This record gives sequence, structure tokens and C-alpha cells, in this order.
Amino acid sequence: MTTGEDLIVERHNPRIRVLRINRPERRNALTLALRSRIADEVLDAGNSSEVRVVVITGGTDFAAGADVRELVDATPVELMLRRVHRYGQAVADCPKPVIAAIEGRALGGGLELALCSDIIVAADDAKLGFPEIKLGIFPGGGGTQRLLQRLSLSTAYLMLYTGHLLTGREALDRGLVSAIAPSGCALQMAMQIASTVAEMPPLALAQLKDLVGAAHDVPLSQGLKLERNAFQVLFASDDQKAGMRAFLNKTKPDFVGR
Repeated sequence: MTTGEDLIVERHNPRIRVLRINRPERRNALTLALRSRIADEVLDAGNSSEVRVVVITGGTDFAAGADVRELVDATPVELMLRRVHRYGQAVADCPKPVIAAIEGRALGGGLELALCSDIIVAADDAKLGFPEIKLGIFPGGGGTQRLLQRLSLSTAYLMLYTGHLLTGREALDRGLVSAIAPSGCALQMAMQIASTVAEMPPLALAQLKDLVGAAHDVPLSQGLKLERNAFQVLFASDDQKAGMRAFLNKTKPDFVGR
């Protein structure tokens, strides 16, 4: 485990990298420096030959938005030069699966960070939403776009126009999160999912992440072509042979990522 002022990096399992946001006195509000550190740690995990899954979590709160103290007097040019969007994009672009485990509040920039992950696990009483409209702004780090990739337009308008918050259970019902857990157990469930994912073939996971991500951006015909090509390429991997032979022999495969 390595500790930074605002971020704790846990390496209990070499295949699972846990990033724990650690600003409880500010409800884990995200500073520019913290966003940069998260992006750097995700990049490091993505480049690691050992790490197969990244889990991002907090404590009592996941992250209650951006630290408004850094924004209240900002100018448009200052915001442009900060290029905050690149930090969330680094999480979204991670070649390894990323899981967000949410307790308490995931608001504004905190929810934007969670939306950059592949799987979101929330406590049933967690609060998720975009209250920025009450500050005279709206989500500017990808929230308006990534929100629509997970739930309906009508729910998105309600959340964005009014700052309406969803509980974890409501978010599950609307497709915003992948799974819910009892209060206090979101990280535990996320780690169980991460452990399962970490046993899967890394090459197939990487191809899957690219394909599912591309489905939002390309026509169906092109997406199907990408799927066929990626599927066929996997038959050149040791993992495909190991997986199918283990199935036939009724044994557990050992996927090594080759």
C-alpha cells in the first residue's frame, strides 16, 4: 500500500489495483492535483503486466464533486488551460477493466469519474447526481455525454435540469449503475466482481472493452465487422487454446494474456 495526501493506492492482490480517494474532511471533493494523481495511477495500472483490474473507491463518500474553491474565481482561459477532461479520459481509456465502488455521495465531478469506469457498484443508499445547475453551471467533464450512454434522455433531463439525486437502488433501476450492495458493502462487492474479472483472459477483456466502447461511435455494420475481426484474432492466442481445452477437460483454465 502506498499513501499520498489525497489518494491511497492498495496492492493487496497483484492483479487488482485499488485507488482510494482520501479527503474525508472535504467529502472527497476532487482537486486538480487529485484528478491528475488518479489519472497517473490508472495509467500506471494500465501499463502493468500484472494488473488486470482497477477499482476506484472512496470512504464514507465516493466524491462529492469538484472542489469549488478551485473554480469560483476561474476564468474561461484558466479552465481551458487546465484541460480537466483529460484526467477522466485517462480513466475511460484504461485498457484494463475499471470498477467504481460508490458509498455515500457521487456528485458532479465525482459521478463523472464513476461514469468513466466500466462497472459501477453503488450502495443502495448512495446518492448520485449532478447538482451543478444550482451553482449556475452544468457538468463540464463529460457528464452530459456519458450520462446518456447509461440511462434514458428523460431521466437525464430531470437530473441535469433540477439537480435531482438518485439513490443507488434508483440508479440500478434506471441502468446508471451495474449492481447495488447494502450500505457499507459497495467495495466488498466491487472486489468480488474484480476478483472474477481478474481470472478472465486479459486479451479477450481488452478486445471487449474496445468493441463495447466503439458501439457508441460507429454504425452497426462497422461494429459487427470489428467484432468479427477481433473474435478471429483471439484464435491466435494461448488463452483461447487454454480456455477451450480446460472446458473439454473439465478443469480450470490459467489465462496468462498471450
